[in-house]
Amino acid sequence: MALLTAIYNFLWGDLFRIPLPGGSSLGVSLLVLILLPAGVYFTLRTRFLPFRLFPEMVRITMANNKKPGAEGLSGVQALIVSTACRVGMGNLVGVVAAISAGGAGAVFWMWLIALLGSSTAFIEATLAQLYKEKDPLYGGWRGGPAYYLHALFAKGKRRSVLAVLFAVSGLVCWCGISQVIGNSISSSFENAFNIPPIWSTVALVAVAAVIVLRRNATVKVLDVVVPLMAACYFFITLVIILLNVQQLPAVFGRIFSEAFGLRQAVSGGLGAVIMNGAKRGLFSNEAGSGSAPCAAAAAHVSHPAKAGLMQALGVFIDTLLICSCTAMVMLLTPASLTQGLEGMDLLQAAMGHHLGAFGVVFIAVVLWLFSFSTFLGILFYARSNVAYLFGDSWRSQTAYKLLALVMLFVGGLAAYQFVWDLGDVGIGLMTIFNMIALLPLAPKALASLRDYEQNEMKKK
Repeated sequence: MALLTAIYNFLWGDLFRIPLPGGSSLGVSLLVLILLPAGVYFTLRTRFLPFRLFPEMVRITMANNKKPGAEGLSGVQALIVSTACRVGMGNLVGVVAAISAGGAGAVFWMWLIALLGSSTAFIEATLAQLYKEKDPLYGGWRGGPAYYLHALFAKGKRRSVLAVLFAVSGLVCWCGISQVIGNSISSSFENAFNIPPIWSTVALVAVAAVIVLRRNATVKVLDVVVPLMAACYFFITLVIILLNVQQLPAVFGRIFSEAFGLRQAVSGGLGAVIMNGAKRGLFSNEAGSGSAPCAAAAAHVSHPAKAGLMQALGVFIDTLLICSCTAMVMLLTPASLTQGLEGMDLLQAAMGHHLGAFGVVFIAVVLWLFSFSTFLGILFYARSNVAYLFGDSWRSQTAYKLLALVMLFVGGLAAYQFVWDLGDVGIGLMTIFNMIALLPLAPKALASLRDYEQNEMKKK
């Protein structure tokens, strides 16, 4: 336990602090120190891809031009799988936590991190396409950081140490997230409907087992659930925003003034504003962690850069759309109504203010959809990593699914901080191992982008 705490603090704690005006200081964690400069570097190397090629991202996503009968997922299906994991509890509870700790200004820094992170997402997803391989178990393709780490470091060996470490870190992380999902769902249903955790948990695990223990049911369910949940959440929050449209200028004024505000600097809170926004942005969009490439590798696309551009768009969907909706709901709620609340209680109070009792129920149902789709998504991610570690074995694939279902059940009945920290440590280690490969392999992804722009885009 002490070792886990030490690793957690090393990854997520303040590596050093930068003095700021007014007696404040900016604590910089190792992961922020890695991901933020990488996002800037990849944005420059791609010649500001998030801004320059945004219309192209939308165009190819809407086209969804997978050939009939082609093996693997379409590019849009891969985007849906990764969006299922990005658009999860972090978009609800995490955004609330960032605003609670860092104020409205944290939203600006979340937006900035998303713009930088989309370039990182492009690089890792394109590399996943370049180094993917056939999947004899599920059909189609598989890949991800374990596979491009293997190509970079294996040098003829059967396994690469760094690839193995990434795969193990991912499987540990996703088990931890399964426990968190179970706990969040059972808690929200108990608050909204007074349903005892045992009943909601048994129902959740039963439904999940029926889906994940079948060969290819996961993607089919996500194809329906993810667009539905995102559209419903966006529609309801958009209605709330439109009903309070007269307050928007003041809300945006708060966001920008508190992001750089003199008041925050003088009061010593500017560091909290910046770092809470930055950390939440990095954790929410997952760019650089190596998760989304596990889905991107499975896509059947006509050019590797297409998968990269779609995954870059996924970061926009997560942070600039869904996270922003949550932030607006919070900032349009009188502070007196949410004083002293945190997490789901705070968000349910905000929704209750805007929509009455329906708002509390709506958030419970949306959390269920967000969390359930995240669980399905992480088990899709796990496929390629289990295969890298244990080979093409249905036994090992099923064993990991059963372990994840057990964690889902345990989490629904009680929250264990050890497992929560284990998930955070897992994603932190994944990020470090993934970034070790991204920098030396980035020229291949950049060459793919140049080829796409010079040849594929001219065919339109």
